[in-house]
Amino acid sequence: MKTWSTLGTFFLCSLLALPAWADEKDKVLEERVKKLEKALEEFKEHERRERGPMEPFKTGETPSEPGLGPLPDVAKDLRREQQAPLSFSSTGSGRLVYAKPFVAAPKAIVGGYMDIQYRNQRKGRIDNGAAGNPGIGETTSTFDQQRFVPFFYADVTEHVKVASELEIEHGIREQTGANNELEIGLEFATIDYLIKEQINLRAGVLLLPVGKFNLLHDSPLNDLSDRPLVSQYVIPTTMSETGAGFYGTFYPGRLSKVDYELYVVTGSNGYQRNGTPRIVENRGLRNSRQRKSETDDGLDNNNGKGVVGRMAYSPVLGMEVAGSGYYSTYDPQNKRSLSIYALDWTFQRGPVELIGEAAWSYISGNSQNLPGTAQTLYTGADGVPRLRPQRMSGMYAQMNYHFMPEFLSRLSPSRFGPGSTFTAVLRWDQINTNLDYSAGADRDQQRLTVGLNYRPIEDAVFKLDYQFNMQDYDPVLSKRLTGNNTLVLSAATYF
Repeated sequence: MKTWSTLGTFFLCSLLALPAWADEKDKVLEERVKKLEKALEEFKEHERRERGPMEPFKTGETPSEPGLGPLPDVAKDLRREQQAPLSFSSTGSGRLVYAKPFVAAPKAIVGGYMDIQYRNQRKGRIDNGAAGNPGIGETTSTFDQQRFVPFFYADVTEHVKVASELEIEHGIREQTGANNELEIGLEFATIDYLIKEQINLRAGVLLLPVGKFNLLHDSPLNDLSDRPLVSQYVIPTTMSETGAGFYGTFYPGRLSKVDYELYVVTGSNGYQRNGTPRIVENRGLRNSRQRKSETDDGLDNNNGKGVVGRMAYSPVLGMEVAGSGYYSTYDPQNKRSLSIYALDWTFQRGPVELIGEAAWSYISGNSQNLPGTAQTLYTGADGVPRLRPQRMSGMYAQMNYHFMPEFLSRLSPSRFGPGSTFTAVLRWDQINTNLDYSAGADRDQQRLTVGLNYRPIEDAVFKLDYQFNMQDYDPVLSKRLTGNNTLVLSAATYF
């Protein structure tokens, strides 16, 4: 429709721009204008026929009441310039379930991603819920439906956007609890109000901008199956909290740009209801996340709020360095603070990518019990009692090399065409979950991972990884393992 109108307008402007060279040509010009007016009328009639049910209500016409009349065909866009207002005073009964704005004007997008993996560990027992039962659950190889994550995105108006992600982990299981690891929850759910590129408002369940991996952790996006160790223990991905704030982009130079996010959020929770600490060496900061909180509905445990932000600088396309920070109180008395600082980097040149992240955390007062509770020491995996950790750190550095063998492209252009690629991956991980204790056995871990994956298209990937675990901790066997090398095969795709 818009194309016809644009062509008609362009044609009109072209005609009007013709110079009147002589009086005898005026008559010719007048005839051309009449032909153009006739053509425009035909264009308008064509538009009216195309618009059909989308035509706005006629003057004086009263929109039908919500829930009455024929059921809408949700496969068609029935958006109109006027719509019947929906309110609690609307009448009707059974059909009111269809009296929703998105039914009258469907605009939501549903998608997501999923992954499945096979793991084979040389020594460590994979946690299958049978811990503590002698002779049962000595699993070192298994298949796992790791994640099924639906996305829901919608444009409410030109300036109001909704984005959400529902995460289902280990979906084959039906029960939750200590012995069943089924997890279902909102990974994020935000309402954005777009003001301008430099500043926009965001509120909801936010993916916290602590490092880059916490923002871009989707399985089909990453070239290895397992997340970096620093993104499991020091920055416990996925780290999300309810809150509100701003984000935007600036352009300080012709090629450079600066992106930022800044939010006020609920904050972390480092203690159970009975005062037992949740931040220990073998779990890092994972159990301090709001999604793991034991407070009712995950609400604030101390009326204190957290602040989180990230600023990323990209001097040229393919290069970025960013710094981020998180600060909140984690105890019921709102006196002990938890701080996380992170640095991440990205460099891409041709088929080579260099990415990485480093993070440091400080948990003030975590080595001491809460006031009014007896002082107890934390017993590490080596069986030695010691103070709980107050400082942690970790990092990973990864190199990706993308390639496509020419003989495969010749052999099968449809399968190994321009949209497909192989990637060779090399990553080094290391973390230390108790920097204040130099002799601990479970305070540090190192891992070298080599991988090869194939992407038939960019949105789907088949991965083969082999992990050399120099020092590893098994939370099921509660002991330190060396040489616990692991083979991981996985497949992941967006849909």
